[in-house]
Amino acid sequence: MALPSSVLFCCDHNAIRSPMAEGMMKKFYGRQVYVQSAGVRSDMDVDGFSIAVCAEIGVNLERHRTRSFHELQEWGDDLGAFDLVVALSPASQRQALELTRFFHLDVEYWPIMDPTGLGEGREARLAAYRLTRDQIREHLLKRFGPPTEL
Repeated sequence: MALPSSVLFCCDHNAIRSPMAEGMMKKFYGRQVYVQSAGVRSDMDVDGFSIAVCAEIGVNLERHRTRSFHELQEWGDDLGAFDLVVALSPASQRQALELTRFFHLDVEYWPIMDPTGLGEGREARLAAYRLTRDQIREHLLKRFGPPTEL
C-alpha cells in the first residue's frame, strides 16, 4: 500500500496516544511521510509512561512538545494540507471532522485504549501503556505495511 505524503495523528491531550503514533510512524517509515500530532487540548506534558514504553522499542518521545489543533494551525500547519488525519479517540475524531469538513482529506478513526489511570503500581501501569503502544503499532503495520526503516 502506498504511503500518504502527510499524516496527522490526534487524541485528547497529545500527551499519550498521538505522540506514540507520531514517533512510531517516523521510526517505521522515516522521512517518506510528513508526520505531526495534535490534541483536542494541549493542557498536559507528554506522559512519562509513554516515553518509557516507546523507548523500549527505540522511539524517543522526550523532546515531544504537546500541541492542540489550534496551536498546530497557529504554528503553520494547515489541516487541509494533510492527506490523512488519524483520530485515536472519539473526541479527537469529532474535532478532526469538524475542522476538516471543508477540506478533501481522509479522516480515519482507530479505537485505541487510553491507558491513563489503569493499573495499580508502576509495573501494572507500564503494562497498560505497552498494550496501547502495541495497539498503535498493529494499526500502523496494517494500514501502512511493513516498516521501511528501522
